[in-house]
Amino acid sequence: MDTYRKYVPECDAPVVCRSCEARHGGLCSVLTAAQLVELNRHSIRRRIDAGNEVIGQGEEVGSYSNILKGVIKLSKMMADGRQQIVGLQFAPDFLGRPFLGESTITAEAATDTDICTFPRNVVDRMVGEVPDMERKLHSQSLKELDEARDWMLTLGRKTAQEKVASFLYLIATHIDPESFGIQTFDLPLSRADIADFLGLTIETVSRQMTKLRKDGIIVIENNRHVIVPKLDRLRDAAGID
Repeated sequence: MDTYRKYVPECDAPVVCRSCEARHGGLCSVLTAAQLVELNRHSIRRRIDAGNEVIGQGEEVGSYSNILKGVIKLSKMMADGRQQIVGLQFAPDFLGRPFLGESTITAEAATDTDICTFPRNVVDRMVGEVPDMERKLHSQSLKELDEARDWMLTLGRKTAQEKVASFLYLIATHIDPESFGIQTFDLPLSRADIADFLGLTIETVSRQMTKLRKDGIIVIENNRHVIVPKLDRLRDAAGID
């Protein structure tokens, strides 16, 4: 549409977009002010409480979202009802697959999560008309592919301690992209979900968390709040180069 191709000064971008994390690091970072104005006309900000679904596996895809805050848990259901957590998404990730009519995964808020939602038809159209938007989505897809390959290494070759440390390192480096210094966060998954994600038992996860705490690599408060005094020590414990 010519509406968003014409020049619009950055100061005329929607106020709500200027301070948004996705504006600076996510999909919207490649859009001009005029394109943001166009997209903002159709956007809705939503709060998803922890434990609630954004979309279920097999459901028709009617919208996509930018994650503004929080953690989204991605899982797949097998034919016999067993479920496997296959990934986590954080701000400012884009949630959804353009041009895909039916969701192949279940996306659930692991924590209280804020998202900015857009109608599928609007984004699909803009992807075809804004090359930078298409490249940004392609770049995120490649990033997710690289992360999936790294996670295959974690699940297939690492020790139990390295797996748990790798999970904690993932959360510490993604849950708050604007934080600096000592990393501190609440675990976004239960011990049972962590065990499912890592292919371990709950008891093994608890033992390895205790060992990391006793070694001074992490501090645990109230069973869920984690402090990482030195990120490089956690990285070493995770066996990350």
